[in-house]
Amino acid sequence: MQPPGSFSIARREIRCDVPTPERLRELLAAPLPLRLRSAAVERQFFRDVYLDTTDARLRERGVTCRFRASDDDRRRLTVHIDDPLLAAASDVAAARRYDADVRELDAVRAAASDTDPARRLRAFADPAQLRPTLVVTTERVLRRTIPAWFRRSQFDFVYDFATVEYGALSRSYQELRVWRLRNGSPTLARVAAALEHSHAVRPVLVDPFERIRAVAASMAREAERRAIDTGRAVAIVAIADGRIACVLTDGALTLPIADGSGEGACRHLLATYFGSAVGDLRMIGTVPGRRRDSLLEVWTASQIRRGRDSGRISAVVWLTPNELDDRLDRPELVDAPTRSALALIADAGLLPVSIGGRASPTRDSADTGEFAEDGRSEDSDRHLDGERSILEFNARVLAMAEDATTPLLERFRYLAIVSANLDEFFAVQLSALKRRSRRPLNGVAGESPRMSARIAGIRAHVEALVARQQRCLQECRRELARHNIVILPWAELEVSERVVLRQHFRSVIMPALTPQAMTEAPGFPTPHVPTLDLFFIVLLKDPATGPLHLACLRIPSSLPRFIPARGGAAMVLVEDVIRDQLDVMYRGRDVLEAYLFRVTRGAELDVDEADAGNLLQAIEEDAKRRRGNAVVRVEVERAMPASRRNALLAELRSDRTSEPLPLDALDVYEIDGMLDLSGLRELASLPRPELRFAPFRGRAPFSSTESLFTLIAQRDLLVHHPYDDFGASVQRFLDEAADDNEVAAIKMTLYRAGERSPIVDALLRAARAGKEVVAFVELKARFDEERNVSWAKRLTDAGVHVVHGLVGLKNHAKLALVARREDGGLRRYVHVGTGNYHAVTAGLYTDLGLFSADEELASNIGDLFNELTSSSHWPQADYHRILVAPHGMLTSLIAKIERETANARAGREARIRLKVNGLTDLDLIGALYRASQAGVTIEAIVRGICRLRPGVRGMSERIRIVSLVGRFLEHARIYAFANAGDPEYYIGSADWRSRNLRRRVEVVAPVTDPSCRAHLETILDRELNDPAAWRLETDGSYRRSNESRVAGAQSQWSFIADAQGGEVLASP
Repeated sequence: MQPPGSFSIARREIRCDVPTPERLRELLAAPLPLRLRSAAVERQFFRDVYLDTTDARLRERGVTCRFRASDDDRRRLTVHIDDPLLAAASDVAAARRYDADVRELDAVRAAASDTDPARRLRAFADPAQLRPTLVVTTERVLRRTIPAWFRRSQFDFVYDFATVEYGALSRSYQELRVWRLRNGSPTLARVAAALEHSHAVRPVLVDPFERIRAVAASMAREAERRAIDTGRAVAIVAIADGRIACVLTDGALTLPIADGSGEGACRHLLATYFGSAVGDLRMIGTVPGRRRDSLLEVWTASQIRRGRDSGRISAVVWLTPNELDDRLDRPELVDAPTRSALALIADAGLLPVSIGGRASPTRDSADTGEFAEDGRSEDSDRHLDGERSILEFNARVLAMAEDATTPLLERFRYLAIVSANLDEFFAVQLSALKRRSRRPLNGVAGESPRMSARIAGIRAHVEALVARQQRCLQECRRELARHNIVILPWAELEVSERVVLRQHFRSVIMPALTPQAMTEAPGFPTPHVPTLDLFFIVLLKDPATGPLHLACLRIPSSLPRFIPARGGAAMVLVEDVIRDQLDVMYRGRDVLEAYLFRVTRGAELDVDEADAGNLLQAIEEDAKRRRGNAVVRVEVERAMPASRRNALLAELRSDRTSEPLPLDALDVYEIDGMLDLSGLRELASLPRPELRFAPFRGRAPFSSTESLFTLIAQRDLLVHHPYDDFGASVQRFLDEAADDNEVAAIKMTLYRAGERSPIVDALLRAARAGKEVVAFVELKARFDEERNVSWAKRLTDAGVHVVHGLVGLKNHAKLALVARREDGGLRRYVHVGTGNYHAVTAGLYTDLGLFSADEELASNIGDLFNELTSSSHWPQADYHRILVAPHGMLTSLIAKIERETANARAGREARIRLKVNGLTDLDLIGALYRASQAGVTIEAIVRGICRLRPGVRGMSERIRIVSLVGRFLEHARIYAFANAGDPEYYIGSADWRSRNLRRRVEVVAPVTDPSCRAHLETILDRELNDPAAWRLETDGSYRRSNESRVAGAQSQWSFIADAQGGEVLASP
């Protein structure tokens, strides 16, 4: 018989570890398994203090002592004792637990009280010797099931978000627990099986007290590694550019030294002095420390990250070995451990050789209209405004949504695309512009008046575009209603419909919501407002005391934006449902006002690659820091009064994670309608195929009866995606290479590969088969940084040789090379593309790819790969067939334009035809102006940003520029030069923008095969003469010459018709 006040922890609960807080919130928002229903959600907050002796006597004896203080002012002491006698009867734990409420406010005093658990504790340890070891802070959400008449069991589903503190260390963990309150059906085992089946979470057989003991032991080991009470210290010899980092304090030089032991202590020391823990560490040995009988571990650190924000970085000086040697006989370098450590490094032959200065890194800056991309001032009469050009492109996308010939659900998709594009515009272009506006002018910091005027002009264009967008949304909603799908405001719902939605709120929506105070108070830090999430700002009043409080409530992106009603015939916005139930979220307080808002933060990463050290670690570190970038836009619903807007701005300005950028009323955008139209993608995915574009999949361009290598060996092949299926061409090329026993090596570049990549799968398969596999993974691809870090690690683990860094440059080239054993030697096959090796976007973007076995072309590309893998500097070799940026492409393109100019003056055939995504480089634009003045006919298809001003008499009247918007995103690049009757054609990755030509590795290759050239001519002819094309006018606006009979670019529909004809490009 068990003693009173105790119970056995056995067969009464299940526990599931959950890897991330986001995953636990998803589980919280999901319906309960087995159709269980829950009552209102209960939230709890408590703080647990775990006690033990300094020699961990309780832990060694299987005893845990916990003091819990809850948010209801209740305090409870628990003693948990392992009991081997229960082991045979328990499949969860073998222990006894003793609990009692206590009056003491302090954990140690509670352990010395006269309660039952305290008395039992004295059998294991003297209370006077107990000390706090761990502190666990937990936010708990509880959902209690409602038993039905036919299923009498009852459960508590408990969702815990916990943070463990051990001295200066802290860890977070999440878990889902299910407590059985009453027996019956379903059983706890069935609930566990249902959770595993529906949510892929599995129960663990470790009780919470055993888990805490394991966490305590683990954190104690980490503390030991970090130098806690080991009697040791660590010294770092940080080496960069032939210099060694020393610390200058009161005129004395030392190495960076701190108490501790092991790699953990070294990384802590790196972060202390250099602001980042990034670096490659190597322990060399030990020397005598500063204290008697102590040891100093000596470590070298290379590829460290310098220039980060650190309170001690100003104390670091960098000296050459000769400069250090000169100071050995001076008073400034007398620290014995430092001298011993330097001697140890010198004896090991690890002192660096001094090298010359390094080049300053260049950055992939966003295009702006105030300054030319190469930093020169501009002439607005000669060049169009860059920001306005981007907004004009979004206006053309919006026209697709406004076009009644576009299928209805696709119109919602285009509205969502415009919203997402504007988000990126603010996060990238406007953020860069605001930063430039803060640069010192003539030595005086402050906002440039011209920049301020430009930002104000951008605001006017954005407001006009958003107003059009909202009008189009209303029109589309009316059209949707004619198809028996209605989006209803809350006021138009019937009472019975509101009851159903309120029940849905309590069971599905409310568990995913976490109300937060906006005013900082003890235990309630100012909440961080993530970029692009919807929030309510809520004004609350305490009925008892009367003060007003500001709070915010985030609407998680995991929640559907539209909630079905009326059996699926109607939709209600999730924010309308939440707004109606805010009083439930803030019980005991009066909800006076609530308004929606949304912020956009800058998207840049602050990676100075020359000081980044280990680039992969630096990118991984900074991608996490981006969440704290400055707020550059605040969207609010129209009903929010000025006083609340000002209060919101004040809170956002105090965001401690933000960099200092100005934020004022001009950054607030009032939305008269639905905020964040990117959520309209949900409507575009409704199961109404008759309201969308007809399904399309490109043709298989090559015969399936012959190896693709055999077909490429016969002649060059050109593919045009998505009309030629990516999987049946590019993916097939790499699959065959991975599985062909005669293939010796595969080399390729990866810029964006997607979340799941069959391309990467092929590389992994090839590596496992023993082939030489080389991948250049670009870690700096905007918004794909963390995904590419993950791919780089996975490929490296599989044995792939991964390269992922060129100082100051992005590698944007789209290249693949396969070396195959044939006829006693190796033959190389190459693919040069205009688009990413991304299976999903290959079905949404138009792109080109060239397959070739031409030896000179393959040799050039092979040499380029060798340059990329053997040096951290950009390619500098001269290539005969390909054009490579940044070393020679810009010069070569200008030379080709000037050749056309000379041909025109000599009366020879002269013409330039282009297809690019952007045209902004001022040197290229100037060369095109000179060519136009000489009589060269210039025609260009420029999808997006264009700063060339066409049609100006005496400057550009022979230049015609059009833009295409349609079902697919135009993404291919083609350059065609008449060359006096001997035409040249190129395709590749580079747009005619300074970022591509000056700050990226880009490759374009010549197309020489007559049949491939003919297809390029067909593309240029159809697109330049497309009746639905938008023509760029001299004033920077775009106009259509004719109304299209179908949605978007007619040339795209003609290529779809060609593909559906089924013609095969190459057959044996």
